[in-house]
This record gives sequence, C-alpha cells and structure tokens, in this order.
Amino acid sequence: MSEPAPWPDSVEIHPMAHVDPRASLGAGVCIGPWCLVGPDVCLEDNVRLHASVMVEGHTTLGEGVEVYPFTTIGYPPQDLKYAGEPTRCRIGARTVVREGVTIHRGTAQGSGLTSVGSDCLIMANAHIAHDCVVGEGVIIVNNVVMGGHVVVEDYARIMGSAALHQFVRIGRGAVVGGVCGVEMDVIPYGSVLGNRARLVGLNWIGLKRAGVGAAEVHEMRRAFRMLYPRFAEGMQPLEQRMALVKERYGHIQRIAEILSFMRVPSRRGLTRPGCVVSEKGSQE
Repeated sequence: MSEPAPWPDSVEIHPMAHVDPRASLGAGVCIGPWCLVGPDVCLEDNVRLHASVMVEGHTTLGEGVEVYPFTTIGYPPQDLKYAGEPTRCRIGARTVVREGVTIHRGTAQGSGLTSVGSDCLIMANAHIAHDCVVGEGVIIVNNVVMGGHVVVEDYARIMGSAALHQFVRIGRGAVVGGVCGVEMDVIPYGSVLGNRARLVGLNWIGLKRAGVGAAEVHEMRRAFRMLYPRFAEGMQPLEQRMALVKERYGHIQRIAEILSFMRVPSRRGLTRPGCVVSEKGSQE
C-alpha cells in the first residue's frame, strides 16, 4: 500500500482538529477547531471547514467548498440494509454548506454515491439522504429533508422545511414552496405549493431572473395551459395533450425539456395540478 502524498505547506489545521494522516488535502485547505477528517476523505484545494465539522467515509469535497459548524458529511446512511460497504459522497466545487447539515453517503443497493453539484447553497439543518443527486446551482433552504434516491436537477429551489419523498425527481429550474410535502415528481420549471404538493404553474420569477425573454415566457404559459387546462371537463388524455404541445411548442428548448422529463418512467408519478387553499380559506 502506497504512502499518502504529503500535504502542501499552505494547509492550515487547527491544533484542536483531528485529521487522519491518510486523508488527501489540497493546497490552501483550512480546517478549524474540533473538526474530524477521516482517512478516506479528499479535500481539494481551498476547502474550508470552519469548526466542529465531521467528514468521514470515501468523501470528496471539491475545490473551494465551505462547510459551517456542526455539519456531518459522508457518514453511514440511515438505511437498515447498509452493511458497511465502501460507498461514496461527493460535494461539488464552491458549494456552501451551512450549520447543522447532514449529508450521508450512498448505499450498495442504490447508486453507491450521494452527490451535490457545484455552486450550490445548502442552508442550515437540511438533510440530504443516501443516493440523492443534487445538480448544479441548487438552493436548499433551512430544514429541508430528503428521503433516499431523490434527484434535484440544476438550479432548482427547495424552500424552507419542505419534505421530499424518496425517489422523487425535482426538475431543472423548478421551485418547491416552503413546508411542502412532495410525494411525486415536479416538472422542470414547475412551481408546487401546499401541504401535499400541487402544481400551481411554472416558476415565472425564476425564469425571468434567468433572463428568459417575455416572448418565450408567454409561449411557455400557453404550453402549460395546454398541458394542464384550467377546467377538467372534456379534457383530453395527458398523452394527447403532450403530443399537441410538442407539435406546437416543441421547438422551444425548455418546453422540450418538460416533455422529455414527463416521458421518463417514474417511481412516483407526476405532481398533479391544483389550487392551494390559504389560511383564510380562500383559493389561490
């Protein structure tokens, strides 16, 4: 067995931290007090662990990742079938992980990897379970919890205290409202709200912030209304509606993404449209 590579001189380790000498540390790594870094961990250049951060297992933190106190990354999954297999966890470059977050490694029965993409923000006390795949530029707000095998595609937004059922898929650019229980897949650019998530439209604010022009937004609105008519009376089957949307609007890339997502076989099915009842009893 080869000896581990020596750590660069630019590495800073607080004397109250415990870093296994077999861990791989890149240039500019900074490890604060009361941190623990296991033997199979790789911290790439300029990773910063503030204090009381625990990183274990076959875990890689990409360049410039910043982790705040009381976070654990790469610990065993909360899955009774897990039997100590050397599964993995990876956090992409420049992602920020705030206080009290837990991110577990994968399982042999799943993909074997829990991954978070680059440039994400994982806010305080969120939980990312085994075999989850989180894309790039995702924002996960405080107290969000995920079951295993959840997929959150690029640039999605998961608002505070939302709960995502295992095997759910959240499409690219979608937004999940706060305190929302998501039991079915959310289409790309979709917006869901409610105690049990209901599709209430597209993420119009997110689309505008992403620089999508007014003309395309109007076309997307027409396509969405064709997919999900306001009144169910006389509604065509979903497959027919999808075919019609493809014929009229399939040349628009984001509409093509939605249709492609909807055609992928799903463990959970698609979130259904519906209104949301406010606290005052009115429908929104």
